[in-house]
Amino acid sequence: MSEREVLELLRENARYSAADIARMTDLDENEVAATIEELETAGVVRGYQAVVDWDKLADERVRAEVELNVTLDRETGYDDIAQRLAQFPEVKALRLISGDYDFDMEVEGDSIREVSQFISEKVAPVPEITQTVTHYVMTSYKENGIELGDGEDDDRLSFSP
Repeated sequence: MSEREVLELLRENARYSAADIARMTDLDENEVAATIEELETAGVVRGYQAVVDWDKLADERVRAEVELNVTLDRETGYDDIAQRLAQFPEVKALRLISGDYDFDMEVEGDSIREVSQFISEKVAPVPEITQTVTHYVMTSYKENGIELGDGEDDDRLSFSP
């Protein structure tokens, strides 16, 4: 049985049951259920979440992508900094990346002011952080592989002169 097959289907829709996955893959339902349990126990599957289109709600939810540059010393490594930042509930994702900056951090709050204060009061003062650049998310078109919006197709992209 392909664990990857099961994982891909769970990523597509975490509400699929073992019976659903068994039907889609021609696998035994008990084997699928056991595989899912093993993946959860091993920490491969860390949780299940809904993909929310925040633009459809009246409540404002502000999201930002924050670039972080850091300077390391003998006592402090990337993992130490990441562990410290990941503890904040405002931090929704944190990644060590290659390129012009060291970390990419996704932050959420109820207002631009709340996000700005979090970055200036909690993130920027971390001694190893030398620079923060904040990009506020204006509109999301796709999250976790799922297209957002009103669902209307734009045929303009289908035609070329």
